[in-house]
Amino acid sequence: MKISNETPLFPLRKGTHTRQAHVDLPPGTFEEEHGRQGFYGKVSHLYRLHPPTDWTRVEGPLKPHSYDLNQLFGGKADAAIAASQFGSKEDAFAPICFLHNDDVAMHFVAPKTMDFFYRNTDGDDVFYIHAGSGRLETDFGVLDYAKGDYLVIPRGTTYRFLPGSGEQRYLLIESFSEVTIPDRGALGPNALFDPAMIDTPEIPPYDEGKGREWAVHIKRENEITKVYYPFNPLDAIGWKGDLTVWRINVKDIRPVMSHRYHLPPSIHTTFLMKNAVICSFLPRPFEEEEGAMRVPFYHRNIDYDEVLFYSDGHFFSRDGIGAGMVTWHPTGIHHGPHPKAIPKSREKERTDEVAVMVDTARYLKATPAAGLVENQNYWASWK
Repeated sequence: MKISNETPLFPLRKGTHTRQAHVDLPPGTFEEEHGRQGFYGKVSHLYRLHPPTDWTRVEGPLKPHSYDLNQLFGGKADAAIAASQFGSKEDAFAPICFLHNDDVAMHFVAPKTMDFFYRNTDGDDVFYIHAGSGRLETDFGVLDYAKGDYLVIPRGTTYRFLPGSGEQRYLLIESFSEVTIPDRGALGPNALFDPAMIDTPEIPPYDEGKGREWAVHIKRENEITKVYYPFNPLDAIGWKGDLTVWRINVKDIRPVMSHRYHLPPSIHTTFLMKNAVICSFLPRPFEEEEGAMRVPFYHRNIDYDEVLFYSDGHFFSRDGIGAGMVTWHPTGIHHGPHPKAIPKSREKERTDEVAVMVDTARYLKATPAAGLVENQNYWASWK
């Protein structure tokens, strides 16, 4: 008899185990979640006698990776931009790609005031403002932005950044499919963030900008075509419809929590796209009930590569990680909390971290730029 993939088997139990996953682990055991479709599909939990990350060596392409993106804009900036094969060191907008596949590309960018406009015809652009602030000019009007903002810019939109003073560091997640928000299901449409919290651009008075030539840099397949106009090309005086640029700040996202059970990362999903999701990890109280896990459980990413960009706060589940750094755990190899994280979690009442996670169904590839800023000993940080 053929069993449909949509028909779940009833849970089976063998040997030593806990009755409730993530709660009251048998003494001396380490729980590993073995699940499909990220954290949405069939799942079993294994109760091991040793942490699955307690390895002595890792050889091969599945080795966990860590990158310090802050270094991309120091002395290594010129080489990183050259390695990314996009833009040049003279450009005011030159994203440096560090990971990519056929569905998404992840970049770090430090824009300056742009004297040209930009249009991406390869995909939607999702910016997370890690540091800095400024004004975004678009076909649909203008939006002011600040630290902690997500800016979602649909494919084919013309835009430019006018950053304010101070350091500017933006994470760019380029999606080659449309970016949407998840169905909140039984939680209701106002969970995580009320759609009424979303801000959209306002139409400013039009400044034709006579007496100069205006350029639009159009990207297709990572090649730039430059189109020039004798007037400011952002000349729309109005618009209507349901496709536009929009903004939400992480402070306006309210994490779903359970004081008795450690919820999986999927509950923190902020954006959906084909074969990838973006999640936001934000400050929240720790689980209160005695015996409930407070840190991420061990798992091996059966169906997704997992990337975490650390933006702010103290990253309690990781040692040696600071703001502006990225970890990449490829499909198939275990990862979980560092050894000190479990006892440390019992000493605090809440987390204070802000992090952006990107999970991808297709395998990611690192760029040469990423190799310039990699911590080669990250795999040993679980010892």
